[in-house]
Amino acid sequence: MPIDIARYSKLISPKDMGHNEEREARLLERCPPGHEGTKLIDIPATILDASGAIIAWYLPDALTDATQKEIWAATDLLAPMLEKSVKADGIWRTNQEWFTPRSENDV
Repeated sequence: MPIDIARYSKLISPKDMGHNEEREARLLERCPPGHEGTKLIDIPATILDASGAIIAWYLPDALTDATQKEIWAATDLLAPMLEKSVKADGIWRTNQEWFTPRSENDV
């Protein structure tokens, strides 16, 4: 991809939430997106930036449905500890409004 992810990551901060239109416009001007169109990938792939740094891996069917269900079941064991650690202090990492209980239908 024609983007330098290291350069871009130095320009953004954890406080960038996409709500400041002026800031977003400046970022877009300094780091414009590539315009090579949409590429649909249906095989395992590694996505690289302009410098060859790995941005993402696409691994279709890497986790079977059974494995995903096992992972969800294991995360349920963490619920009591997470409930104790989450405080309503306004910090996004611990704000309860951002966390919802897992429903029976989620997989």
